[in-house]
Amino acid sequence: MSSTVPAILQRAVSGRRLTFEEGVTLFQQASLLDLGRAAQAVCQRLHPEPYRTYNIDRNINYTNVCTAVCDFCAFYRKVNDTDAYVLDLDVLLEKIGETVALGGDQILMQGGLHPHLTLEWYEELLRDIKDHFPGVNVHGFSAPEIYHFTKVSKLPLRTVLERLKEAGLGSLPGGGAEILVDRVRKAITRGKVLTDNWLEVHRVWHELGGRSTATMMFGHVETVAERIEHFERVRQLQDQTGGFTAFIAWTFQPDHTDMADVPPAGAFEYLKTQAISRLYLDNVPNIQSSWVTQGAKIGQLGLYFGANDMGSLMIEENVVSSAGTVHHLTLDQIKRSISEAGYIPRQRNVYYEYIDIVAEPELAEAAG
Repeated sequence: MSSTVPAILQRAVSGRRLTFEEGVTLFQQASLLDLGRAAQAVCQRLHPEPYRTYNIDRNINYTNVCTAVCDFCAFYRKVNDTDAYVLDLDVLLEKIGETVALGGDQILMQGGLHPHLTLEWYEELLRDIKDHFPGVNVHGFSAPEIYHFTKVSKLPLRTVLERLKEAGLGSLPGGGAEILVDRVRKAITRGKVLTDNWLEVHRVWHELGGRSTATMMFGHVETVAERIEHFERVRQLQDQTGGFTAFIAWTFQPDHTDMADVPPAGAFEYLKTQAISRLYLDNVPNIQSSWVTQGAKIGQLGLYFGANDMGSLMIEENVVSSAGTVHHLTLDQIKRSISEAGYIPRQRNVYYEYIDIVAEPELAEAAG
């Protein structure tokens, strides 16, 4: 089989699975425009509907205390730092109430690896949330947090996940993935879960009937081959479980971190990586663009580079913004970005089910 870029792109567009070597070749040789055209063709094949989606949620960081040391993180604090915190329940519930009032149906709840919070504390927190807001999905706790819970509680992973699910956990975010290659993980973090255990958390969650997202933070110490290795590990697990609903990639934000000397990856590298993710991850149904790190225009352009989702309104975000990223969009701006790209904006939930109502004139216009 030909390994030329046009042949590789044509195979991807036609629905044939790319190999690891072909993925690396695309990074090394393909032009941005050719990648965009191919990724858009794959996206249109998978999502021929006239809609592109968004959701309304809030990223609630219940604590900034973390025992791990991540060179790329400007958010975490040690337990005795003066600005370390754990949110009071009343504050957390108020934040959820504000989200619901804006039409949100979900919170993204993540924190650090707190050394003193017990599994029972998390169970009680989830039950309190569900008691007050039974219709809100808790998209909570990254794989590093879940793995940390097993160490604190001295319980098996499956037991921890079963208990959290019973208490009200709805879905798992893909946070803490960074690059799913141990060389990279060991170079930029200490005291944090490695690749196989990150994947195992999601594998067991999927086996319990749960759904989750997969993510990637790139543009630091990884090679392009290691980006493809990351895609490959996600694709392999998705082949086995089918539990990932979406893939989201974003660029490392170096400001205020211990890796501030790393040149930030720009829009070119972002769009290229997102396009290749759409071509390579043939079994992941949805790709989300990252306006939070790239801004509105590049986030919108991502809809032509393989993404079918504009992500979240993100009422609150603390981790990325701690590293100097300050992009903010209103709901109207998100919907306008989708409309200007030629699609009808639709609100969706974590399962990518539409939860809004589209007026008949809009449907007629789309059909026409």
